[in-house]
Amino acid sequence: MTGRLYGIGVGPGDPELMTLKAVRVLAAVPVVAYPAANDGPSLARSIAAAHIPAGRTEIAIRVPMRAGEPPESVYDAAADAIAAHLEADRDVAVLCEGDPLFYGSFAYLHDRLSAFPATIVPGVTSLSACAAAAARALARREEMLAVLPATLPDAALEARLAEGGAAAIMKVGRHLPRIAALLVRMGLAGDALYVAQASRPEEAVLPLAAALEEGRSGYFATILVGGGGA
Repeated sequence: MTGRLYGIGVGPGDPELMTLKAVRVLAAVPVVAYPAANDGPSLARSIAAAHIPAGRTEIAIRVPMRAGEPPESVYDAAADAIAAHLEADRDVAVLCEGDPLFYGSFAYLHDRLSAFPATIVPGVTSLSACAAAAARALARREEMLAVLPATLPDAALEARLAEGGAAAIMKVGRHLPRIAALLVRMGLAGDALYVAQASRPEEAVLPLAAALEEGRSGYFATILVGGGGA
């Protein structure tokens, strides 16, 4: 017998957007793991804090907060720590901001722990929260929706945007000036919206031009292009 691995989506930031299933699982599991900055608290844990009973074993997965993907060694070490509990027949819940399998760090752990039984508890994605904050449909009828990371090179972004349809450009951060220039060049900037920290107290919804003028640079930001019309 081994423990069960749970991937728990805790949603985009507002604790009230956690699912009933996520809350139920957290009330029962003896071990909770979550990503955290090297020298700071965990956003995922702060979202779920009210639902983590006292006395649980906690594993903080320390992820370097810098550009690019975390080193493989981070996930290797975290998987080893989690596996030790699973092998001892202890269930482990791994918290993930948004949804575990939508740009979620849990996917890398699941790859490494695929020998263990697992249950994925989906969460409200940051993209859904952005659409709600902007009161803007992501796509309508037969319209396509492209979800694109801002870290892609200009040529790749331009090629996909040129196919038409609505788009959500995620992980904007320091890439805002470059992405804004690209959208202006393609004639797509007029109705583009910049949404940051959706569902959190710091939430901001701005026209793209206003966000650029203010020098916005937060990582938790998305640009919505198209999709809002009737």
